This record gives sequence, structure tokens and C-alpha cells, in this order.
Amino acid sequence: MLSEHEAHLCPVRAMAAWIDTSRITSGYIFRRRAAGDRVQDKDAAMTSEQFLKSFRNNLIDICVEPSPYGTHSFRRGGCQYFASLRRWKLRRICEWGGWSTEFSSMTIVKYLISWNDEPEESRDNFLDPDLEPSILCHVCKRSCHCAF
Repeated sequence: MLSEHEAHLCPVRAMAAWIDTSRITSGYIFRRRAAGDRVQDKDAAMTSEQFLKSFRNNLIDICVEPSPYGTHSFRRGGCQYFASLRRWKLRRICEWGGWSTEFSSMTIVKYLISWNDEPEESRDNFLDPDLEPSILCHVCKRSCHCAF
């Protein structure tokens, strides 16, 4: 399972860990709730209101102010997860998110870059001659620091 800090950094990774733990293999990931906040036995979709309430309660549980987050946070988080960690190409991310692959508008950039992103590397390191160079990764076919 992810630590609270890791979950705060990426709600999508936290969700992926929960899916793995719950062993859901088919049907809806977020099941409709019955009285007493119990998950229904039948495979029916959770309402968006139920999801948002649960999502915000989870954020409170990890000491994150929930008001800036909505259901759209998963779309943005998913986009960033697929680009940064899964190393998907932009065209595939656009297809996943239902965005145009014409690239005449840069909607995708709004999802990849956000005001609250933490930089992965200090600008001071960009041209540091002592920094280990990245090499072409045989897995993702990009220059990266993958551990493969």
C-alpha cells in the first residue's frame, strides 16, 4: 500500500493500489452504495455524488484539504501518471482521455502541467556536467533514468 505522502502526491496511484488490494477484476471499480454507506452486492455504478463525497472524505483522512479537488482530479492525475510513470506517448494519452489527437489545440498541456506540480529536478541541475547522463531506455524508448 502507498504511504499517506505517496497517496497525496498521486491519487491515481492510490486508486491503482486499492484496485489491486480489492482484487476487482470486472465490473465497476466504484460500486453504488446502499443504506449505511455499504457497497451494494450487485454490479451497479456509484453515483458521481457518492464518488465525490467518498473521494473528499479520503482526502480528509490523509490531511489534504478537499475543496480544490473534484472528480476531474482523476483525469488530470491519470494523464500525469501515464506520461510520467508509465511513459505513454502523447497520442495514447489523448486517446485515453478522449482528447483530439490533431494537436491543433494544446488541451493536453493543461493536464500534463499544473500550477501545483512539484518539479522532478532542480533547474540548477539541467546543465550540470557532473550529473549522470540519461541513456536510451530499452523499455520506454526514451532518454530516462528507468531502473530497467
